[in-house]
Amino acid sequence: MSARIIVVVLIFISFLFSCNSEERSVEIPQIIPVPHEQTLNEGYFFLDNSVGITYDKRFKISGDFLKSFILNGSNIKLDDSDAIRFSLDESIENVEGYKLNVQPHQITISAKTDQGAFYAVQTLRQLLPSEFENNTTPKKRVKLQCMTIKDAPQFQYRGMHLDVSRHLFSVDFIKRYIDALALLKMNTFHWHLTDDQGWRIEIKKYPKLQEIAAYRNETLIGHYNNQPHQFDGKPYGGYYTQKEIKEVVAYAKSRYVTVIPEIELPGHAQAAISAYPNLGCTGEQLNVAEKWGVFETIYCSKEETFDFLEGVFDEVVTLFPSKYIHIGGDEAPKTKWKACNQCQNRIETEGLKNEHELQSYVITRIETYLNSKGKQIIGWDEILEGGLAPNATVMSWRGTKGAIEAARLKHNVIMTPTSHCYFDYYQSTNPDEPLAIGGFNPLENVYNFKPIPSELNKKDAKYILGAQGNIWTEYITTENQVEYMAFPRIIALSEVVWSKDENKNYSNFVKRVELFNKRLDALGINYANHLYEVEGALASVNNTNSYKLSTAIDDKIIRYTLDGSEPNLSSEIYKKSLPVTKSMTIKAAVFNSDKRLGNVFSETIQYHKAVGRTISINKAPSPVYSGSGPQGLINGISGSDTRYGDKEWLGFWGEDVKVTIEFKDAIDLNTINTRFYNGPGQWIYAPNEIWFEFQLADGSKVTDKINIQNEATRNLVHINYTFPKPEHLDIKVKTIILNIPNYGTIPDKKQGTDNKAWTFIDEIIVN
Repeated sequence: MSARIIVVVLIFISFLFSCNSEERSVEIPQIIPVPHEQTLNEGYFFLDNSVGITYDKRFKISGDFLKSFILNGSNIKLDDSDAIRFSLDESIENVEGYKLNVQPHQITISAKTDQGAFYAVQTLRQLLPSEFENNTTPKKRVKLQCMTIKDAPQFQYRGMHLDVSRHLFSVDFIKRYIDALALLKMNTFHWHLTDDQGWRIEIKKYPKLQEIAAYRNETLIGHYNNQPHQFDGKPYGGYYTQKEIKEVVAYAKSRYVTVIPEIELPGHAQAAISAYPNLGCTGEQLNVAEKWGVFETIYCSKEETFDFLEGVFDEVVTLFPSKYIHIGGDEAPKTKWKACNQCQNRIETEGLKNEHELQSYVITRIETYLNSKGKQIIGWDEILEGGLAPNATVMSWRGTKGAIEAARLKHNVIMTPTSHCYFDYYQSTNPDEPLAIGGFNPLENVYNFKPIPSELNKKDAKYILGAQGNIWTEYITTENQVEYMAFPRIIALSEVVWSKDENKNYSNFVKRVELFNKRLDALGINYANHLYEVEGALASVNNTNSYKLSTAIDDKIIRYTLDGSEPNLSSEIYKKSLPVTKSMTIKAAVFNSDKRLGNVFSETIQYHKAVGRTISINKAPSPVYSGSGPQGLINGISGSDTRYGDKEWLGFWGEDVKVTIEFKDAIDLNTINTRFYNGPGQWIYAPNEIWFEFQLADGSKVTDKINIQNEATRNLVHINYTFPKPEHLDIKVKTIILNIPNYGTIPDKKQGTDNKAWTFIDEIIVN
């Protein structure tokens, strides 16, 4: 042991024993998001009736919050001392930064602004027992480890979105949602207020928006991909009054959360046009949309429409003091514009090239109007198409391409790619998960998100303002379910946007989440707890296959069975990878010393001739749907029947795919089985044909082709192929090649018209 290490150890030991014997245990603070710097110091601060809080009006919000939190959350009665004091520190560079110094006889909160002090209070809140959240602690004296924390956010924009147009949630719940953002030091609430399925904000100039656009006749039952569509037959709707909007905005301000409203245009406008048909291109009377997806209904580019939108925004800007107004701009089909004389005249008179430039014209004109009102616009990344409005901020959701383009054009960007930031996606492979739109976005995936695309240089990277999580509510009908989909993924995102990369570690994070869950329990938040679930993966090394089990919390025990029985406390303890030489079913669960903690994990491996062999694909799968990589197509494990985004499905957007499987020793081939996902509602189409190519041991080749009958009512298209070898001949195959052409462009009248189709392929079973 070096002399330096010995000195450090001796200092640490002396620190431990310098305290009274009853206070020897040192607990490292488990703060989320993890602070920039935190140092443990000697001793403890005791919070009891002898403690008071002092602050001046510059720290009114943060000081009032802390005082209320202690008084309402405990039996402690504060006196008039300055044991906890707020101090102005102009040397702190970041306006949201703070210093928290806990000493034996005083806690000092230093900040440049009240907002920075508010975040210090949220940190101090996490140092106090979780029972303070619901006033269930009998203690009248609480000890806090002495420490010094210096902290500031990595990104200035730290947001969460909530769609209330598909399903409406109470004002009380919106406040609870904002409370959760504040606890996690998030500073923006993106309120998606209008869409095809409902208009949720009172506009006094246009009363039919409340009378008609806010209500739909019925709602789709089940998933959009389930055919034929069925409906519940029940009217649904509602809206927030302007009084309620002001109430929410004021409440958010008291938590240093900015509310950004979204008023969708030019697409996602069917609800508004149902109330005022003259706003559309045809004048046709429509119902508020009763199912999900993208509709051809779109605002017409005539002057009457601009008058309407300006009238709406006149009222919106008085309700929301935020710098930004979100105007949507996404998923706006141009079919109606192409057939509309007024829109075609607009293209001609304005010297526009096409309908994409017409959309840019609409966005730019609305931006100019909002700029005149002192507001800036945010739009989804489709606003790049046809030319970007001069001062627009881009919210990049379709991957990172839009973000890179906008940043290089010197426009501000907010990152919210589906790959990491869509919290309406499934978060677990557990079959009991509530119905979701699709996709797969587990906690670790969110935590590993890097908001700044690697393609950007430092000069352009400064335009990335931050990131946002999105919760679209087509399949989220209750407030409990919103919380379930948000937590704990919102916790991971809070650390992504606040903490420095060098301070982040997923193993450490999940341990802090495990503790943080106690606070969520006290707050009554319905979070998803997948920390104790088992994950499995097949590994292949030198043609030897084994199966590895793991769980997020590394100090827990995994027990497993191979005989189909449910694991229990007497089942085998998992210690190393399990050899795989035949078909088998593995069941496993996480245990502590006396009980099972999580759900039972079950994996069936269908062993076949290609398992663990060499595979290559000419195109990389989408980063959003890369599953277990190419090897996942021949690992003996089939994907979910309903979740195309799990780790076994591979997704390719608009690509012709060539899959090559090679065998070290030639095999006797009989059949090939695979399957494709077919979900038109998510732009997913099985291919129309597959070309097979076989390289034989004697150097010759065999080619073949099969046509696929696509049926919109089938979510899964099974391929059962028999190799056409002549009878009584010993033909051995060295290489199998599957050429899979993409379906092509999505046709008219379908979700995603004119966009490229997705191809999703599952396990390729070779026998």
